[in-house]
Amino acid sequence: MVATVKRIPSLDGLRAISISMVIAAHSAYGGLVPLFFRPYGKIGVRVFFVISGYLITAILLKEYDRTSTIGLRNFYLRRAYRIFPAALCFMLIIFAVYWRTLRWYEMTAALLYVVNYLPRPWVIVHLWSLSVEEQFYVLWPSVLKKWYRNRVAILVGVAAFAPIFTAALYRFKLIQAVGTDTLPGVADGLAVGCLTAIFATRWPKISRPVFAVLVLAVIAIPQYPASSALRTLFALFVLNTALNFAIAGVLIHVVQNPYRILNIAPVVWLGQISYSLYLWQQPFLDPHAPRNYGLLWAIGMACLSYYLVERPVLRYRDGRARAESAVPIERAAS
Repeated sequence: MVATVKRIPSLDGLRAISISMVIAAHSAYGGLVPLFFRPYGKIGVRVFFVISGYLITAILLKEYDRTSTIGLRNFYLRRAYRIFPAALCFMLIIFAVYWRTLRWYEMTAALLYVVNYLPRPWVIVHLWSLSVEEQFYVLWPSVLKKWYRNRVAILVGVAAFAPIFTAALYRFKLIQAVGTDTLPGVADGLAVGCLTAIFATRWPKISRPVFAVLVLAVIAIPQYPASSALRTLFALFVLNTALNFAIAGVLIHVVQNPYRILNIAPVVWLGQISYSLYLWQQPFLDPHAPRNYGLLWAIGMACLSYYLVERPVLRYRDGRARAESAVPIERAAS
């Protein structure tokens, strides 16, 4: 089976912060919290992308160091166990509840993980990020396996291409038709996460003052008003790049310095259910729906998803892995 990394401290804490940012942003759309929080929804997703790039690359690099290759079949199998069951459960329930309003091609796009290339209603709009993740999972392991020696150049090229691609969409007035959620447009966050894993052992110790500056950048940059063409270019080519590397710096610092607040039980628990909570918060935080304890309902459904779907499936996956291989499988890095 694919080699994995041991549990990395603080990452569940970062996931907890990320999902909290998404929830705060969606609550702002419904007027439950100040509009100040609206830009942080996609920042929360960007943090997830950086973490994902970091973890997946760390797993793949560990396997390559051990075997001089990457087992694609086992990698895809592990990802399927991790992602598909909870997502499929969510989709089938939502499709049944909203079957009168959801169109067949919207449901098909969600099931095929290409919904990020189409307009979609609020109840499944958040599945764009899952589509990006799946497209990343399909492409990156194969690319890394085939062009391992060129991995850094490839990732730098991807990170540089993302703002160019988005700028071209604005220039040719395609931004409304194509949107900003395509893999080429957001792959810079994933690429920076991958680079973070590649250079993990070479990162210098990040001091607390530098860490404070990085956190401030993550908070301040989303508030920048890209209200003109020049400002938009500045945001795309300068601020977004700075934001990605600030998130990477924060990630490395909290791994190097496991703060207690990020590793206490309630925060770790929120990070562990963050995937299911991300799935279920969307329909319950609909800005056009009545505010009847939506967040509590979302947390309740996330708990059901996590304890009845995610955990049993992962236990089954890891049990099979232990039976098939003498290499211990660590769930924590999944």
